[in-house]
Amino acid sequence: MARKTINRKELRDDEAPEGNGEAESEAGDEEEKKKPIAKPAKPKRKSRAKVEKPKRLKASWGVFNQSLKRVAQFEYHQRDHAQKKAEEMSTSQKTPHFVRLIKEEITG
Repeated sequence: MARKTINRKELRDDEAPEGNGEAESEAGDEEEKKKPIAKPAKPKRKSRAKVEKPKRLKASWGVFNQSLKRVAQFEYHQRDHAQKKAEEMSTSQKTPHFVRLIKEEITG
């Protein structure tokens, strides 16, 4: 069985006080029409914090000696050349040399 829906408007009308309410509302309406309505001031918009752009890095291979001094530098796609250079320098000199990745910030 279906329920009967409640009409909320009728319930509000029944609860509203009767009598001079209409006369008072008419007088109030006339006064409201005369006065301009003041709009509330809009809050100022907060400025957004500047987001730093991510730093761009360039990768390359470096040949280093034991004291971490860079002896040679090669482009990223030339790793095999860097390995060969490190082996040559290790055999020709007494100190061992090794290859390590270098990441440098790109400016400009």
